[in-house]
Amino acid sequence: MKAIRAHSFGGPEVLRYDDVDDPVPGPGEVVFDMRATGVNPADTYMRNGTYAIVPPLPYIPGGDAAGVVSAVGPGVTTFKIGDSVFTGTALTFDMTGCYAAKVKRKVGEVLPLPPNVSFAQAAAFGVSYTTAHYALFQRGGAQAGETVFIHGASGSVGTAAIQLAKRTGLRVIGSGGTAKGLALIVREGADRAVNHTEPGYLDEVTRMTGGKGPELILEMLANVNLAADMDLVAKYGRIVIIGNRGDTTITPRVAMMKELDIRGIALWNATPEQIAPVMKDILAGVAAGELRPIIGREMPLAAAAEAHVAVLQPGAHGKIVLTP
Repeated sequence: MKAIRAHSFGGPEVLRYDDVDDPVPGPGEVVFDMRATGVNPADTYMRNGTYAIVPPLPYIPGGDAAGVVSAVGPGVTTFKIGDSVFTGTALTFDMTGCYAAKVKRKVGEVLPLPPNVSFAQAAAFGVSYTTAHYALFQRGGAQAGETVFIHGASGSVGTAAIQLAKRTGLRVIGSGGTAKGLALIVREGADRAVNHTEPGYLDEVTRMTGGKGPELILEMLANVNLAADMDLVAKYGRIVIIGNRGDTTITPRVAMMKELDIRGIALWNATPEQIAPVMKDILAGVAAGELRPIIGREMPLAAAAEAHVAVLQPGAHGKIVLTP
């Protein structure tokens, strides 16, 4: 089969489009033909070799994928050949193996594809929606009636967070950097959208909240925005850091005077017991038509290196997926 492999750590150029042996399912395992695999910023950090998780080389990146079962191992009765399924990092805590024509997983790490959901959309469940849900509710403590400011809301996690927050009765303000991104933020249900490339956009958020600031901020680029978030957020507010790409300087006295909580999130710190109800709630929202993964771009598997560049560029509009 064809697969993307990293033979060394480094830039996107280390990704190769290789011929590798087809995976063979063992007892309790299934193999499915990949129809879509999700590209996440964490995939690029792992490829650099500087991530908290460093896989042995060579390795196939990717933890999120959807497709059609092509083989089942001994003892598997849950799925049969031809079933449409998906897997994800939140189900397996494995961020490898999915940038490939065929994906092997334990049967407990695979779920049926929900009705009326495309393979590409299902590739957003494993990281984007679980991250947004975990950040909003488990780490962020979001409550109906509060205001959440999603600082970088047009990407895959951001659009998922908008949908999840509105479904729960929060007021949502999102930021984007392009006209297309701002339109997407509003279309997905945000009450207001602000352009984070314009001077004074955070003053606009303050005005929208009656001068007190949002109770909760989801931050996608903390090394750039954390200090400003601390000035913006309401007294006793919470800031949840979802994304960061470097160091930053803050004034701790701001946190003291406001009694702020600044909380990080790393999805793999969640336990399977925490993730199970999260995934159940996400799939319930999908079934009810309340959650609709946004696919910004589909690219061929062979273009994985290009996708690793695109996923880190500003102006993302939903999920980037690779297809066979």
